[in-house]
Amino acid sequence: MSDLTHRTRSGIAAVLRGDARGLRSRLLFAGPAIIASVAYMDPGNYATNIQAGAGYGYKLLWVVLLANLIAMLFQALSARLGIVTGKNLAEVSRDNLPRPLVWVMWAISEVAAMATDLAEFLGGAIALSLLFDLPLVVGMAITAVVTYGILIFENRGFRPMELIIGAFVGVIGLCYLAEMLIAPVDWAALGVGLMTPALPDSMALTIAVGIIGATVMPHAIYLHSGLTQSRAEVRDDGDRRKLLRYSNIEVVLALAVAGMINVAMVVMAASAFHQGNPEVAEIETAYYMLTPLLGAAAAGFFLTSLIASGISSSVVGTMAGQMIMQGFLHIRIPIWLRRLITMLPAFAVVAAGVNATQALVLSQVVLSIALPVPMLALLYFSARRDIMGAFAISPLLRVLATLGSCAVLGLNFVLLADVFGASIPFLE
Repeated sequence: MSDLTHRTRSGIAAVLRGDARGLRSRLLFAGPAIIASVAYMDPGNYATNIQAGAGYGYKLLWVVLLANLIAMLFQALSARLGIVTGKNLAEVSRDNLPRPLVWVMWAISEVAAMATDLAEFLGGAIALSLLFDLPLVVGMAITAVVTYGILIFENRGFRPMELIIGAFVGVIGLCYLAEMLIAPVDWAALGVGLMTPALPDSMALTIAVGIIGATVMPHAIYLHSGLTQSRAEVRDDGDRRKLLRYSNIEVVLALAVAGMINVAMVVMAASAFHQGNPEVAEIETAYYMLTPLLGAAAAGFFLTSLIASGISSSVVGTMAGQMIMQGFLHIRIPIWLRRLITMLPAFAVVAAGVNATQALVLSQVVLSIALPVPMLALLYFSARRDIMGAFAISPLLRVLATLGSCAVLGLNFVLLADVFGASIPFLE
């Protein structure tokens, strides 16, 4: 299977030289954004999107759209950093920032990686336990074995892993296409929800921050730069420009698909639960209620997509965690040990009797609080000409990225104010 990677490198080189053209050649550039897009449809998204749709119907769809647009921008910047510098974000941070700040960034990023894996690992385990009527711990054990088996393919080059993750993304997408055909959709309300910002109350704010945390993922920002840093041999700035063009196209397409899947999650929950069961907030409850409300097929597609999401995102989360540790500390540990370390919080949560879905939602809030660290670092380095040269971002991109960062920081600030009991005038 390593031949797949060799053929992909050779094909990319031929396209960059101008010796190959056509759609098949262009598909060789697809991969990094597809892997990163898994982070935007992981089980944390299921938990927050179910709560958003059941509790508020279509009213929080604008948050999904905003989060997706911010994600597109920052994933494109992450890919740009890797292509131009040949280093990932953690490595660039280590090489250009004061050592104490690097240690703080690493600690926050490790917490974010563990919160990420908590959501992904629990999501896959919940789906397996529901589908096969297994204890949750058994579902967790199966998820652990399957994800480790997939991670072994990483040793055979990047292309096999890209194809495997791409297949999982395809399964998730097809499942939610089917869900949209089954669920009765209020298209007018969907359009209003996408275009009209509103936060009805403080609970809606918590869910909105969770959506941001579940959609714009810290580990995906680190990972994307690493996936592009050495994927193709670059001879000069002309090659870099071509790679950036293909990368930007892939980011837009891959994250547009992820965004539509997130919208479909909210729409399904709104269609099934909002009118008669707005209190539905757990994945297990949603599954059991889907059969009488929308039929057994809807419930089956829901669980199938959740299994694909949990397994694929857990694989991607472990890859990102390995990259974060290696980039910041120059330490690489065996993949089985990394997998074991990131699983421990999930087992601890289950052993403590914490509600699994509530743990998923809270993990997304933790991610949203940690998100400004890689966002601000990426914005800072992308604008530095001594690092990016001629590929430093334009003033317009800098403004857009700054606005995106401010949106996330603003939501986080309002959430913290609400948690500490401060009055927030615009919340009803």
